[in-house]
Amino acid sequence: MMRFDTLLIANRGEIAVRIIRTAREMGLRTVAVYTTADAGAPHVALADHAVWIGEGPVGDSYLNADRILDAARQSGAGAIHPGYGFLSENAGFARAVAAAGLVFVGPDAAAIEAMGNKAEAKRLMLAAGVPCVPGYQGADQSDAALTREAEQIGYPLMVKAAAGGGGRGMRLVEGPGALSEALARARAEALGAFGSDELILERAVVEPRHVEFQVFGDAHGAVIHLGERDCSVQRRHQKVIEEAPCPVMTPELRDAMGAAAVAAARAVDYRGAGTVEFLLDASGGFYFLEMNTRLQVEHPVTEMVTGLDLVALQLQVAQGDPLPLTQDDLRIDGHAIEVRLYAEDPAAGFLPAIGPVLRWRPAAGAGLRVDAGIAQGQQIAPHYDPMLAKIIAHGPSRTVALARLARAVADTVLLGTATNSAFLADLLALPEFAEGQATTGLLARSYPEGYGAGAPDPRAVALMVAVLMQHDRDTALAAAGPIPPELLGWSSAPVLPRSLRVETGGQVFDCTAGAVPGGWRIGVADAQFEIALVHREDGLRARLGGETHDLLAHVSGDTVHMASGAQRLSLRRQRPGAPDAEALGGGRVTAPMPGLVQAVSVSEGAEVAKGQTLAVLEAMKMQHQITAPVAGRVARQHVAPGAQLAAGDVMFEIEEEESA
Repeated sequence: MMRFDTLLIANRGEIAVRIIRTAREMGLRTVAVYTTADAGAPHVALADHAVWIGEGPVGDSYLNADRILDAARQSGAGAIHPGYGFLSENAGFARAVAAAGLVFVGPDAAAIEAMGNKAEAKRLMLAAGVPCVPGYQGADQSDAALTREAEQIGYPLMVKAAAGGGGRGMRLVEGPGALSEALARARAEALGAFGSDELILERAVVEPRHVEFQVFGDAHGAVIHLGERDCSVQRRHQKVIEEAPCPVMTPELRDAMGAAAVAAARAVDYRGAGTVEFLLDASGGFYFLEMNTRLQVEHPVTEMVTGLDLVALQLQVAQGDPLPLTQDDLRIDGHAIEVRLYAEDPAAGFLPAIGPVLRWRPAAGAGLRVDAGIAQGQQIAPHYDPMLAKIIAHGPSRTVALARLARAVADTVLLGTATNSAFLADLLALPEFAEGQATTGLLARSYPEGYGAGAPDPRAVALMVAVLMQHDRDTALAAAGPIPPELLGWSSAPVLPRSLRVETGGQVFDCTAGAVPGGWRIGVADAQFEIALVHREDGLRARLGGETHDLLAHVSGDTVHMASGAQRLSLRRQRPGAPDAEALGGGRVTAPMPGLVQAVSVSEGAEVAKGQTLAVLEAMKMQHQITAPVAGRVARQHVAPGAQLAAGDVMFEIEEEESA
């Protein structure tokens, strides 16, 4: 095993920052790679050296093995850490790194290849005696063969991309009538994400827990596990909350599942960090799901309950050192829970969001950790996964960890783009999760109609209007010169309040605003609020109706972004002559985000029903169905497959059918 003193991190965002910090603590020189879109990102500033690898799109940068290897040669790196995602589970890349005389921080290409294909991995696990879900992983990929095998397996079943993970290329099929479309969608998504449209079928295990075991192997034949993580809270098969240990784990079950995980790793002579994932049913039966041959997004919860630095262990093993602990040395202390902060709008079907990072304030305090790869002033680009940060809390018990995490979600503030913070706070408060009873069906049961943010609260509207008015006044006073504070809002005659129209949460409000001594009187519809705002070092303190509210706000032009508790709100002042949303027409279909048009399902002149799929837009590594907002006729089609769209670009115009 070759030793090295310079490490290139072939990744970006929070995982690149996290790897760089540990590598530097170990005395290694670090090299970052970056795109034009990431030039101002924290991982670039933190590394000792940085190499530009492209403009922005991942195919020409973070997924381009030749550019990564060129950067390694250019910077004198002796090893490459792939992080997760991108090239981390690409056997061809691991092989190319070794052929270039460099160390790949991870398992060898043969192990990645064996476990990277779900069909091959399942065959290996069956041979190794690891319990597996009944299914089909054969070579015949015809629709006829898959339909025949599906009848043998029974419904409901899962269609999965053989070469993938992370929920991409995966569909739940409730009955035979839905199989054909599920196969077509899964193939298309798998081919786009992984370069292979091979599928497998598995019986759907109803309402299981998703429990995974962290494993580690070294070059000297040692393989151990570091306990489990419960990752049952998922949306579209992507994890939202992770915790360690699993709330229903017993010592006997941990021994059995841990032994199966170690057997899985030994079956491929595994070296480095890996995760063996299982489905755990209500009776205590468990089944192999897949093995991720890399560091996991959720590794911090394992670090917090074991006291181990998993990146440090990875680097030690990559240098050829033996693991510094045995299975008997493993100790689990307390409980840790993690949530993922995404740039997305849960109230709009979890559409990914982009925009500037106007304010960024991560939570801090006892038992808290925020892993992030963003900085104030940075722009959230459309090219990458929308995960921005991970918020992790540890405590002596699950109850304490959960209370700390709920507070940390509220205290971690990002303003400038939509995030899922309010949704996370709502999830953490669900009784089923709080009691440790969550299964993979939690979100579907809890939000059968999707997550809705609810109608804007008039009090919140009044607070944002007051913030906007105070910003206007502060800006004017800065230009006018000093005025004693006691004269602000004073007049010898009554001052008529000004009228303004604002939009927030998709609703328009007619408001009034007038200065009064010490604050503002704001009218929202028929309600009146008196609000006093005091600037503090960490934001604003508002007094409204005898109550105080701590706020963090940012005003940019006519838009106010505000954080109050876990709520992230924005309000825009409408100016005379600006178009209202209603004026755009109900049949105008625009791109909800920047993306690539993968498919178009209709053409001009076609009659469409409300909710019918018009096109498929690929953005932030996921496919999104664009549907008709109204029933009618497609009057204009503005897009074709392969078109790259910006947010707001018009895709279709539908002439709404007249109601009888």
